[in-house]
Amino acid sequence: MSGGDPAAGATVAIEGVEVGRGRPLYVIAGPCVLEDPDEMLQVAEHLAAVCRRLDLGYCFKSSYSKDNRTSADSYRGPGLQAGLELLGRIRDAVGVPVLTDIHHPEEAAPAAEVAAVLQIPAFMCRQSSLLEAAAKTGAVVNAKKGQFLAPEDMGHVAGKLTAAGCSGILLTERGSFFGYRDLVVDFRSISAMGNLGFPVVFDATHSVQTPGSTGTTTGGRPELVPMLARCGIAAGADAVFLEVHPEPARALSDSGSQLPLERFEPLLERLAVWRDLYLEEEGRTS
Repeated sequence: MSGGDPAAGATVAIEGVEVGRGRPLYVIAGPCVLEDPDEMLQVAEHLAAVCRRLDLGYCFKSSYSKDNRTSADSYRGPGLQAGLELLGRIRDAVGVPVLTDIHHPEEAAPAAEVAAVLQIPAFMCRQSSLLEAAAKTGAVVNAKKGQFLAPEDMGHVAGKLTAAGCSGILLTERGSFFGYRDLVVDFRSISAMGNLGFPVVFDATHSVQTPGSTGTTTGGRPELVPMLARCGIAAGADAVFLEVHPEPARALSDSGSQLPLERFEPLLERLAVWRDLYLEEEGRTS
């Protein structure tokens, strides 16, 4: 991986597939949180098959635990042990790398035994001990930009990871707070984070959230996902992050922002074209 030198560009390898400047679109997708094991496996198989047909690199994502929930009564996931067992089953059965969130430093090492990519939640992106623990595992680390941070401030996040030995860093845009209970995406942030010298991921589903808007859960405007995703790729994002569920209305987390499973392939077909157009234009102007 190269990082910190925008002129040289940056790529990160996830189990042999490079993500970054000059590379095809990479896809990180899956349900928000692990639910029924058999259904999770079926979702992973479907998403992986779509990406193979489109010749796109793919990483399955889902969380064994969601620590940032609106209500104390909200489902948080199967937990570390059961969740990692299921993620390992999916990884082996489908033949794809997996990504999962970590929330505590002590989770980093066991999670990295299963996951190729450890994700730092946006609300926790400044937690030095969490970043250091993730970095020391040797896994790729996807740090999500805090909804409260300027994109340039992610340089400090990347600096902590680099200082702790991380050689594979992804930075993710997922929207910024816009007053109460709303998010807005400033697409300049994709360029700003890319200029830090690391591949940039655009999270098109969390970006449509309306935090706490239903009173006990986070709502969203999922009809905006395709438009925002196209804008993110047109702005230069190297990868797209999508939470996908067979029936979002019955999802146990983020039901208001997940993409229906049947809309995944049509959206990716368009995004792959937009990525190719971006790379073509970048080649003409570089």
